[in-house]
Amino acid sequence: MSVAILKALNKLFPKVTHPFNLQAEGKQTYAQWQFEGGAKTVACFEPDFGPADIFAGKTVLDMGCGASGKSLYYISIGAEKVVGVDVVEYYKAEAEAFARELGYEDRFQFILGDALHLPIEDNVFDVVIMNDFMEHIYDPEGAIREALRVLKPGGRIFVNFPPYYHPTGAHLSDVIGIPWVHMFFREKTLIAAYKDLVHGMPDEQERLALRFGVDANGKETISYINKMTIRRFKHMVKKLGLNVVWYREIPLRTYFTLFAKTPVLKEMFVKMCACVIEKPVQ
Repeated sequence: MSVAILKALNKLFPKVTHPFNLQAEGKQTYAQWQFEGGAKTVACFEPDFGPADIFAGKTVLDMGCGASGKSLYYISIGAEKVVGVDVVEYYKAEAEAFARELGYEDRFQFILGDALHLPIEDNVFDVVIMNDFMEHIYDPEGAIREALRVLKPGGRIFVNFPPYYHPTGAHLSDVIGIPWVHMFFREKTLIAAYKDLVHGMPDEQERLALRFGVDANGKETISYINKMTIRRFKHMVKKLGLNVVWYREIPLRTYFTLFAKTPVLKEMFVKMCACVIEKPVQ
């Protein structure tokens, strides 16, 4: 019954423009969509950190790069070299093809693997980008430690992520347009409804494999996300003793600014949590 209710309510809401749907419809590849959205990522850190401040002449690691559209965008605005890492196998071919199309193949490398166990020496990168990554990685603390390991002394990690209670925090908005849907329905219902809604799509199996997994108890979960909240992120930063040199919480809309500054409510009305962490020189 709950699945039927969710699906009925879903018809009342417009579909969100989503890269998976654009690619399935042959309108735009995921890499192209990412490239076009690169400026929005950089804007999270402006005006304090502009494109030149972050990327000019820098060697960059892009953790959780997806199809690397944003990795390649960083090259287009001045990065000397970018290494992208992701666990999704089919992103590698798409990323490398797009790099060749843009003429950046000599300045780009895609590593297919776990961001927590990089085949890279210590102190290599000037910058580590964690764009829309912190809410996905299975071990956020481990990812931060690994980023610090490969970062040069004085180098910086640029983190930005939407908190779990964001309107689309369930990360199912390619087919479910109900805002805050994960606050009204159980995870089991979300999974069942999503499966019904993607059934018959040409990329059905890829979407399901990306979104869902089974936990240690054999329970199906939305494994694509780790339910990262602002509170949890701040606790992690404090626990690790990180050197945070800049921090910002961006509201969903300017008229939601008051809600975005109110304890508890901010988890629902902050669009993006952005942070700059600097590795000590010594």
